[in-house]
Amino acid sequence: MILDHQGSLQYSADEALARLKDGNLRFIRGEARFPTLQSEVLAELAKGQQPFATILGCSDSRVPPEFIFDSGFGELFVIRVAGNVLGPSIFGTLQYASLHLHTPLFVVLGHEGCGAVKAAIASRFEGSRQASRIELLLEQILPALDGLDPDMPPTKLLGAAVEANVRRTMHRLLESAEGKAGVTERGMKLVGAIYELDSGRVRFLD
Repeated sequence: MILDHQGSLQYSADEALARLKDGNLRFIRGEARFPTLQSEVLAELAKGQQPFATILGCSDSRVPPEFIFDSGFGELFVIRVAGNVLGPSIFGTLQYASLHLHTPLFVVLGHEGCGAVKAAIASRFEGSRQASRIELLLEQILPALDGLDPDMPPTKLLGAAVEANVRRTMHRLLESAEGKAGVTERGMKLVGAIYELDSGRVRFLD
């Protein structure tokens, strides 16, 4: 952790990841630090934002990143979309976080029991259909299912598909010109994670 030219704290990618892990432990133990927000904090935040991490997560109402990482206002730059998938607007938002907010850590956050991934499984292996715009969303997930065994028990298949979807999104980010530049030129770090609905624990992927 260092001070920038304006005297603000700047975190390395590893320090940012440690903060997320520590926050998730506090969340699991019921020791979250931010039950309320003081007016002077809001006034300070109105001057600008300096989040220490960018989170691309699912829109599922049970997976709010600020809560599960016990992070306060202004600490996380959060993008949420069903199935934590990529698209032009998501890529643009991530590029903004990299070039203008300079967050050192990017996290692709999936979660157990993801409805979007479950719908993609049904589409691929059972031939089910969804409304047209949902189908467009599922097209972003379907390639992650390649190589999965449809004869696995449903719970294991869904778990494997959720992780495969996170890893595919990570791969697409790393293969993009912005991702390559962020890692090689700016020291950006990209990690994947899965939120466990029952325990509240975030499992970070190797």
